[in-house]
Amino acid sequence: MAGTALAQPKGRKTPKTPAKAPASKTPAPAPTPTPTPAKGSGDDGGEIEMNPDDTAKKPGTGSNDVNPDEIDMGEPDKTGDLNADLNAADQNAGAIKVTPIKKTPLSWQDIVVVIRKPFLKVRRTELLPFVGTTMNDNMIRHYTVGGGIAYYLTDVLAVGIESLVYVHSFREPFDLVARQARRLPTINEYNWSAALNFHYVPVYGKFAILDHRLVTWEALFTAGIGAGQSQVIPRDTKFPGFTNLLIMPNVGASMRFFLSKWITVSLGIRDYVFYDHFEPKNRSETMYATASDAKDHADGSLINNVMFQIGVSFWIPTTFEYTTFR
Repeated sequence: MAGTALAQPKGRKTPKTPAKAPASKTPAPAPTPTPTPAKGSGDDGGEIEMNPDDTAKKPGTGSNDVNPDEIDMGEPDKTGDLNADLNAADQNAGAIKVTPIKKTPLSWQDIVVVIRKPFLKVRRTELLPFVGTTMNDNMIRHYTVGGGIAYYLTDVLAVGIESLVYVHSFREPFDLVARQARRLPTINEYNWSAALNFHYVPVYGKFAILDHRLVTWEALFTAGIGAGQSQVIPRDTKFPGFTNLLIMPNVGASMRFFLSKWITVSLGIRDYVFYDHFEPKNRSETMYATASDAKDHADGSLINNVMFQIGVSFWIPTTFEYTTFR
C-alpha cells in the first residue's frame, strides 16, 4: 500500500507520534486507508495528496498523450464489410443500361462449320497421261509411256483403266557380267500392259510455298488387275525368243497436287506383280533350239516390277459446283 504524506499548516504543533506497540505474534489487521476528501470540501484540513507516480501514469482529460501500457486497436476496417460491398454492387447494377435483344434472321448459308474443299472430283473424269521408269532392276531398265482414265463415283472413290508401252535399255552390270562370266545374263523385256484399277483417296491437305501460295494435295491408293506381255531376250542371237502373256495385279500409292480447277500433277510408285518365264539355262543347238521347246521348258520366277510414275491430269468437266451448304 502506497503511503501518504500529510503536511501541517504553519502555526500548528505537530502532535507527538505515539510509541509503537510491541510486536505480537498475531498480526494486526491492515489499516483502512483514509479517503481523500473531494476538492472544495471543508474537511480536508489543509492536507495535500502527494502521489507523483500515479499522476504521471494517468493522462489528463482531453490531452493527446498515449499511455504506453495500453494497445491502440485503431478504427475498425470497413473495406471488408459484406453489407457495404452488396450496397455498392446494387448501386452499380442500377447504373447499367438495359437494352432489348435484337434478333436477326439466320440461314444455313450463314453457318460455316468446315472450310470447303478447294477441289471436287465427284462425277468427274480424269485423263492422266504419264511416264515412268523401273526402280528395282539392275540389269535392264524399262521406261514407260502410258495413260489412264478414271471416273470418280464419289469424291474419294474412282474406277478406271490404264495402258502402258515399255521401252528398255541395258544397264552397266549387264555388260560387266557378260565380260567377266563369258555369258550373257538371262533377262526379259516387257512390251505392254493394261489394267482395271480402283482408286481410294483417304487423305487430303494443303501446304504453303514460301508463305506466299497455298497448294492443295491429296494421297491416294490404287489397286488393280490386268495383263501384260514379256519377251525373252536370247543369250545367243541365233536362237529365237518367245513371248509370255502375264497376269499382272498391281498396287501403289500416289500424291496429287492441284494447280487449278481442271489441272493436277500426280506422282507415285506402282508395283506390278507377275509370274514370268525365262529362257532355259542349258539351251543349245540340240536342246530347246526352237521357240516352242524353249517355252515349254522355261524357268519361272515371281517378279516385282516397281516403277516410279509422274503425270499431268486433265479433268472433265473443267468446273464444278458445290451442292451442300457451307
